[in-house]
Amino acid sequence: MSRPDSVESTIVDLDEVHLRLDSAAGPVNILRGLNLRIQPGERVGVVGPSGSGKSTMMMVMAGLERPTGGTVRVAGQDLGRLDEDGLARFRRDHVGIVFQAFHLVPTMTALENVAIPLEFAGAADAFDRARQGLEAVGLGHRLTHYPGQLSGGEQQRVALARAFVAEPSLLLADEPTGNLDIGTGATIVELLFDLAERRGTTLVLITHDPSLADRCDRTVRLMDGRIVDDGMTTRAERERVVGD
Repeated sequence: MSRPDSVESTIVDLDEVHLRLDSAAGPVNILRGLNLRIQPGERVGVVGPSGSGKSTMMMVMAGLERPTGGTVRVAGQDLGRLDEDGLARFRRDHVGIVFQAFHLVPTMTALENVAIPLEFAGAADAFDRARQGLEAVGLGHRLTHYPGQLSGGEQQRVALARAFVAEPSLLLADEPTGNLDIGTGATIVELLFDLAERRGTTLVLITHDPSLADRCDRTVRLMDGRIVDDGMTTRAERERVVGD
């Protein structure tokens, strides 16, 4: 997949993004001038050591963390121009998020958890679509079960269904297999890539697994709050060079 040539062709555009937090020991620079463009439909792996800024970058893309400098544009929207209510509506309409720790509401059934974003959007058919979403991840038989009655892999399937049910243009996944065993994690990965492919969703995947990142169209590498490699040479391009 080729790299985008202009801001208009991107779904994510980070321009000199900085994030500095104050601490008792003085200011801490979490992000140090990130520049990154992601094209609609791309699958982008994000790797780097712990503390390199991967999760913070994802939070900035989702509008869950405000940068202290630079510009963040996602799905054509300058997030810096939105208030908190505007950011909530932006996420509702454009972004799905899958966390390592699932983040399901324990007092709600699987069906209710998946229906949440649709209910927020005022969808009259929220529960019908939630049921279809759970069936798509193989949990049509677990609709009325609560998170505490589900295995870790099942809980992450519910989280995947919730993330995809509103058909977001951007899916952000932060170590989605981190709390799962190898076999269950592999199943979740297949579901994640399959759903993104079938729905044309742009995927940004944070992972410590190089083989998982290699499944993406390109890999972005962070180090100490900086992008040291934005993966402009995609896997397809590397393979073409080797073939030549």
